[in-house]
Amino acid sequence: MPISFRFRSAQTVIVLAVTQLIGWGTTFDMLGVMGRIVAADLGMANEVAFAGLTIMMMVSAILGPVTGRCLAHYGAARVLSAASVTFALGLSLLAGANGVILYAAAWMVIGVGGALGLSAPAYTAVVEREGMNGKRVIAVLMLFTGLSSAVFWPILSLLNDTFGWRLTFLICAALQLFLCLPLHLSALPSPIAAQVGGGAADIAPVTLSKAARRRAFLLIAASTTITTFITFGISPSLLEIFRQSGASPAFALQLGSARGILGISARFLDMLLGRRGNPVLSAATGIGLMLTGFLVMLVASPSTPLLVTFILFYGFGAGVMTVARALLPLALFSPREFGLQSARLSLPQNLANAVAPVVFTAILDRAGTSPALFAAAVLAALSLAFVIMLMTLVRGAQSSQPSPATS
Repeated sequence: MPISFRFRSAQTVIVLAVTQLIGWGTTFDMLGVMGRIVAADLGMANEVAFAGLTIMMMVSAILGPVTGRCLAHYGAARVLSAASVTFALGLSLLAGANGVILYAAAWMVIGVGGALGLSAPAYTAVVEREGMNGKRVIAVLMLFTGLSSAVFWPILSLLNDTFGWRLTFLICAALQLFLCLPLHLSALPSPIAAQVGGGAADIAPVTLSKAARRRAFLLIAASTTITTFITFGISPSLLEIFRQSGASPAFALQLGSARGILGISARFLDMLLGRRGNPVLSAATGIGLMLTGFLVMLVASPSTPLLVTFILFYGFGAGVMTVARALLPLALFSPREFGLQSARLSLPQNLANAVAPVVFTAILDRAGTSPALFAAAVLAALSLAFVIMLMTLVRGAQSSQPSPATS
């Protein structure tokens, strides 16, 4: 790779890593530190405070298709810039909240910012600048964004201890306005399509008929929505699952921490694979590992080796699937379509994210660990079936295309 392209890729990663870390750290991850503090000060129940995340995800989900059209018409840099301004406004409203109404309104604004600025728009910015070579850059970017809570929880805790939660939110708003906004506006390299003819941006890796394209999209949507429902539902309840399976509080915490490390390791492996990686095969592998972990827990008696085995399968599988979920649209659609398709996929995914923790918590509290894990296993098997159907569709389309020697 020429040095100029390496520099462009590094610049893209640095800019988006900084802005995505701040974006996730000051919004979605923020309540992990600040939620109970804000709830106590405003006289709200903890669950009301954490319902801000549900509002955020619901709004982001509803606006997913609109974001896709904005990305197609205006480009990722402008959409990300709008997100920075919107986040700043939402965090400022949050700093001034004096009750449930203004608190909920602030999270609605933050939800708009989430639709415009988190995940899909950032990955679209990569694809605009890297084309089909963006898979490795997205994997590198996801390495950094996976650390958002690890980076921002200590920072938010320190800021709150020093200045209080209201001024902490204003500082977060200032980061969005005076750091993220200038980076989005002026520090991102120009899109490839602005420098060359842009024809390559319209070429899909697999030639599909209109009906096959629709079916492929539905299969991707179904499989990724189910897996995000599983991971967002199971992950917040992991410590309780371990506790009900006989783990001590300290050991449960160690297992939960290992899950994060395994997820980052999976992203690192995908980064090393780079262009050689196949998102469809990665998705099948990730879901298969998660399913294996659930089945191990269901068929064997609880023990320390069993819990370690489960977290190895589940943690690594969930990490692999996180990367595959972001890259699947690039495996079937052209770079120019990536932003639109990814934003369309965010609608069902974010809706699943919003309701999954409530559903799995209810199953776990009312029925216990085994029914919760059985539900996860059934869903994982269904998702794997959808991915296998997608693989069959892709292979059929590839086999029907004439080879270069015969065309």
